[in-house]
Amino acid sequence: MDPWEFSTWGVAQLAERVHDLDSLDDALGLAVSLEPLAVALGQRSAPLLDALATLGSADLSVARAVEPHLDATAILAQAARQGVEHPSAPEGGTWGVFAASPPGEGVHASPDGTSGGWRLRGSKPWCSLADRVSHALVTASDEEGRQGLFAIALAGVDFDASAWQPLGLREITTGTLRFDGQQAQPVGGPGWYLERPGFSWGGVCVAAVWFGASAALAGSLWEAARRRRPDQIALQHIGTCDVLLHGAHAVLRDAAEAMDDPGCSPADSVIVAARVRAHVASVAEQVMTTVGHALGPGPLALDLPHLTRVADLTLYLRQHHAERDLARLGHLVTGDAARPDAQESR
Repeated sequence: MDPWEFSTWGVAQLAERVHDLDSLDDALGLAVSLEPLAVALGQRSAPLLDALATLGSADLSVARAVEPHLDATAILAQAARQGVEHPSAPEGGTWGVFAASPPGEGVHASPDGTSGGWRLRGSKPWCSLADRVSHALVTASDEEGRQGLFAIALAGVDFDASAWQPLGLREITTGTLRFDGQQAQPVGGPGWYLERPGFSWGGVCVAAVWFGASAALAGSLWEAARRRRPDQIALQHIGTCDVLLHGAHAVLRDAAEAMDDPGCSPADSVIVAARVRAHVASVAEQVMTTVGHALGPGPLALDLPHLTRVADLTLYLRQHHAERDLARLGHLVTGDAARPDAQESR
């Protein structure tokens, strides 16, 4: 099956490498080989977005394993360029980025007076592949409540994935890490992780994966049209997906230019990323619906690769918080005008 317009954004050699992988450990090895693309994020971003879209089109579990490692690589590379405190990544090490902070749970960092480092205590949920990667970048609050980023080796850290029972991304074991005084190294000072230029670019990278998976789903319509002459409704479904994916591709291309623009401020980058994620997530959901209407129940019952892609993408897309993220975007683009007291004063 050929994904939609693959030749305009896909990396054929990379797709072939994905098909040759035997395990998620192999996928993490692939991630290490792609590190140069992540180091160039914010300077030459389009190749990384194309690579992530290619991974999404080929295998979403592989993409879900590779993307966080490349995100961590990009973060550490940015820290190095800015001259802020950061650890040296161990050669061949594999990384996760664990930044979820739901109510009621959290990780706290306190200085280690004997070593000059820090120690982490508390629980961090939504840690994917924490049983496979060797290291992680973890957000934690210091004694003054300020959010910081810390690098930590995961050997010996308790990991509980007993509640993980997904239909999609079944191989991406996800659970809670429980820290009990393990030593960690800071990456930048308090607030650096959130305030740094390029914080938002990681979200665009995830959207590129969504795009690639959506393009692969749409490819099933072109494949069906080759097997059986399409009627008017089938052509309408193909046209709908073509318009949607063309728009998403254009949005990602524009985002890559903004990511490489030194004049793009942190505030502007937040808006760019929010728009990209909202647009691509909407496209992905519409493509899934259109393909489902076009092909009926057959592929969902009889075609395991198709069913797996739908289930994986459905779960992966929930990293976008739908209406809440759109409301946040509305606040970003209206500024103080969105505050009730500002509206009442007009």
